[in-house]
Amino acid sequence: QVQLVESGGGLVQAGGSLRLSCVATGRIFNINVMNWYRQAPGKQRELVAAITSGDSTNYANSVKGRFTISRDNAKNTVYLQMNSLKPEDTAVYYCNAAVAVAPQDVQNYWGEGTQVTVSS
Repeated sequence: QVQLVESGGGLVQAGGSLRLSCVATGRIFNINVMNWYRQAPGKQRELVAAITSGDSTNYANSVKGRFTISRDNAKNTVYLQMNSLKPEDTAVYYCNAAVAVAPQDVQNYWGEGTQVTVSS
């Protein structure tokens, strides 16, 4: 069993910064793609940023130039540095990962989410 645990959310004023972390624990052979999603009230969950095991990254247009995703493979951890935050960034942020629990056995896991609130 694999667990993803997020931390680092909170309340911040517009223009401020937050750094989210997500650590994966449990039976892990390796981790392929690690992602950050977010879901605002009344909206669908959307992909914010993704990073592969080779450190290739992809971002939603709405966060490009403001957010940076990174990972520490030795710690099975993914980060999301969020700068120049806007009220429209307010959402629950979820960590998601494709985890190989054994060779050729990749499973998809989600964290419980962490709330980010940006005040105007």
